[in-house]
Amino acid sequence: MMTGKRLVISALVLALVQIGFLSWIIAGRAAILRNGKDVLLKIEPVDPRDLLRGDYIVLGYDISRIPVKMIANIPAGKFSSDDTSIVVRLKKGADGYWTPTTAWFGKAPTPAAADEADILGHVAEGWDLRGEGMTIAPEYGIERFYLPEGEGIAIQNDMRVRPFGIRLALASDGTAQIKALVDGDKTLFEEPLY
Repeated sequence: MMTGKRLVISALVLALVQIGFLSWIIAGRAAILRNGKDVLLKIEPVDPRDLLRGDYIVLGYDISRIPVKMIANIPAGKFSSDDTSIVVRLKKGADGYWTPTTAWFGKAPTPAAADEADILGHVAEGWDLRGEGMTIAPEYGIERFYLPEGEGIAIQNDMRVRPFGIRLALASDGTAQIKALVDGDKTLFEEPLY
């Protein structure tokens, strides 16, 4: 009888730990969306469908391809190592969109100014950093945006005709979360906090 009681208590404790962990992840994402710095990036679509999750657009940005000459601290080995972190400094342009100005592997040496923001990305192993004409492709965790069923193809077609943007929230450490998909000044879809 005592073993059954311990088993029930153990199962309850495990369930509470799992619920706590999931709540912590959701609260962290919501904190970035609520308190992060707003940044607007121009986007270009790539693909509108995921069979398991519905319509989505794969997003490409100006920050999706970083020229090697923009990176201020190229490592001695001249190749990126496994999951190298990169910080890309963005500056707001006259058109309202933010564009990259410089980048660093690891951490930025100075904090971003008021009209700048830093976004944290990761670079896979093996990118060639030897030539000035070379580029790398960091990932920021903002490369997909899921849409309501049936909306993906229509939006993708519209994106080929006029510019769309993604409004991001950036945490103080550079972690990015997508807040909304915008068409000019019009917000098409907004991510809920929870």
